[in-house]
Amino acid sequence: MNQKNEVLVIGGGVVGVTCALELQRRGARVTLVDRKEPGSETSYGNAGVLATSSLIPFNNPNLLRNLPTLLKNKSVSFRYNPAYLMSMAVWGAKFLLNARRSRFDDTAAALHGLISLSAIEHARLLRAANVTHRLRSNGWVFLYRTAESFAGSALARQTYDRFGVSYKLVNEHEIADMEPGLTARFQHGIWMDGTSSVDSPGAVTKAYARLFAEQGGTLARASVTRVRQLATGRWQAATTEGGQLEADRVVIATGPWANDVLAGVGIRVPMAFERGYHMHFGARDGATLNRPVYDVAGGYVLAPMEQGIRLGSGVELNDRDAAADVTQLDLCERTAREVFPLAGRLESSPWLGRRPTLPDSKPIIGEAPRHPGLWLAFGHQHIGFNTSAGTAALLGALMYGDKPPVDPYPFRAARFI
Repeated sequence: MNQKNEVLVIGGGVVGVTCALELQRRGARVTLVDRKEPGSETSYGNAGVLATSSLIPFNNPNLLRNLPTLLKNKSVSFRYNPAYLMSMAVWGAKFLLNARRSRFDDTAAALHGLISLSAIEHARLLRAANVTHRLRSNGWVFLYRTAESFAGSALARQTYDRFGVSYKLVNEHEIADMEPGLTARFQHGIWMDGTSSVDSPGAVTKAYARLFAEQGGTLARASVTRVRQLATGRWQAATTEGGQLEADRVVIATGPWANDVLAGVGIRVPMAFERGYHMHFGARDGATLNRPVYDVAGGYVLAPMEQGIRLGSGVELNDRDAAADVTQLDLCERTAREVFPLAGRLESSPWLGRRPTLPDSKPIIGEAPRHPGLWLAFGHQHIGFNTSAGTAALLGALMYGDKPPVDPYPFRAARFI
């Protein structure tokens, strides 16, 4: 192994793990380091959807129209801490500017390319890691209670049509046939029939990490506090345990903790946190759910998982390390019980995840300006699982000077650094 081809990947979420696998595939000697087991943080708690429909970010033109309602802080799908929002006023202003139609169109195009690339790469990795049995290919469904609510999806449907995203409109009877376990009636639905999902995103991430280790990669358990570049040009990571890790290049894939790690080199990107909660439930009377469903008015997702029926909340805009506030999840549960025969909770306390969001809702993927050898892969908001494998493929191509599989310009680090 070429000693000048050592790479340290910091972050054991699905983005870090897929980056480690891609760089390993390209011949690098890779060490993957995290304070926890791979797939134990944000990558554990999502809906497990691999969907081209996720090209529409939260800051889209509809946000501007709905902002007065959202700011009342009574929506189930969106809650916020007023003090935190005030402290993030500059970020918020930039976030809203990126909701303009011209910016939205550019963001959707960039995310569509990254998601489409990820679908190809995930399919390859799922086969290599022997976890294709976790994959469902029956799509997911957006559910609308009224014609008025369905009319609000016009922008989404126009965007799907523009980028060739496969979907089918389904009526009340077709929804009931697809998901007989639903006890409420929905007038309209959008079945994203070209979408896949997995029954445990955390388990898939762990399987990817096992594949990395089986192929000779090094898994290190440590909490990295800072990185710095040595006089030799190599990179060094300091850990809370007092250790130090070195490599020729380093990849920061620590999601919401990226700014902490980058503080040592004077980099801080404008990042906010879309926090989210989930809880697993049993099902009463033998009811089943065949695929993830999104109750648009209810503001929650129900997804069949290995652990049970996963109820996932919407967005809570709050400080990364603020205490959990389960109000939003409790409201979601109350509504979800009117839609599906949920049994009791299967865990003693809800799961809380932190999803890192940049003002333009696109991740940073690439080398940091003025810091040769420092590579960045974070800021994937709530679609990190969906876009992780594509992120890895793009980062690998950029690092090794190959033709990028998608346009790297929208994801360049220089837009914030």
